[in-house]
Amino acid sequence: MECMYYEKMEGCRVRCLLCPHKCVIEDGNIGICRVRKNENGSLIPLNYRKITSYAYDPIEKKPLYHFYPGSNILSIGSFGCNLACDYCQNWEIAHEESLSMAIEDEDVILLGKSRGSIGIAYTYNEPTISFEYVYHMAKLARRNGLKNVLVTNGYINEEPLKQLLPHIDAMNIDLKSIKDDFYKKVCRGKLEPVLNTIQLAASKTHVEITNLIVEGLNSSDEEIEELAQWIKSIDKSIPIHLTKYFPAYKMKLPETTYDALIRAKEIARKHLDYVYIGNVWGIDNNTYCPNCHNLIVGRYDKGELRGLEDGKCLKCGNRINIIY
Repeated sequence: MECMYYEKMEGCRVRCLLCPHKCVIEDGNIGICRVRKNENGSLIPLNYRKITSYAYDPIEKKPLYHFYPGSNILSIGSFGCNLACDYCQNWEIAHEESLSMAIEDEDVILLGKSRGSIGIAYTYNEPTISFEYVYHMAKLARRNGLKNVLVTNGYINEEPLKQLLPHIDAMNIDLKSIKDDFYKKVCRGKLEPVLNTIQLAASKTHVEITNLIVEGLNSSDEEIEELAQWIKSIDKSIPIHLTKYFPAYKMKLPETTYDALIRAKEIARKHLDYVYIGNVWGIDNNTYCPNCHNLIVGRYDKGELRGLEDGKCLKCGNRINIIY
C-alpha cells in the first residue's frame, strides 16, 4: 500500500503533502505523524487498517449535538498525530507505541451497522493522517448506508481535504485557539491551516467546533470574543463546545474552573447561536431556539427532539441548524 499526496525527491527522499508540515523524509525515516514512512523512496502508511481503539458512543460524545441527536455511532481510532499538544488527552495512542490490530473492512461495516449505530466516527487519534484508510472506508460506508463522522484537529492540506469531504457527513473540528502563538508553543503547529479547514468544511458538510479552555493560555475575554466573532463571520449557527481542560500528558496546569467556562459561554453567546460546555457534569446542554428559547433537544432525555418540525422551531418558525 502506497500513500497518497507525496512527491519523490532526489536521493530517495520524499516530501509528504498531506498536512501543512510537508515533511521531507529520508529513506527509512517517518514523518512527524509517525505513520508515514519512506521505504526505498516510496511513502508507506504504517497504520493502514491498524485499529487501537473502538467503541460504541453516543453521538454527543464526539461531540456532535446537532447531528442525529440521541443516536449511537461506532468509533474507531488508530495511532499517531501530526500535532504535539502539551495537554493531549489521548497521548498513549497519539505519541507512544500502541498495541493495534488489523480489522477487515467487512467487519468494520458489520460493526458500524450493529447496536443501533448510524455509522462510523473516525476519532481518538488524528484520523486525517490515516487518509488512505479513512478515504477508503468512508466510501465503503456510504455504499452500505452508513454515516461518516470525522473528529479532527483540522491540520490537513486543502487538496486532500477536498477529496475527502464529499464522503463525510459531519465533522467536529478542534480549534485550539484563535492565536497562532498558542499553536506554535503548545501544539507545534500553525493556526491558519485549521481556519482554512473550518471554512472549507463548513461550506460542504455539517461542522461543529470544539475549543478546550486552558485558563491563562487561551481563556481571556478578548480571545474568546475574537474566536466567537471569527466563527460568526462564517456562520453564527455553527455549534461550539467550550470544553473543560484536565491536566494530561506534559501539561500540569490546574483544571479549568467552572466560572471560567461560564464566562466563556456568556461571551461566545453574544455572537453565536449554539454554545455548549463540555466535560462538566450536570450543566444545561439542551438545545434551545436562539430566537424564542423554545426547547428543541432535551439531552436529559437521551437527545429527544421536542420542539422541531421540518427543521423549524415549533413555537416561532425559526430554522434550526440541526440534522435529524
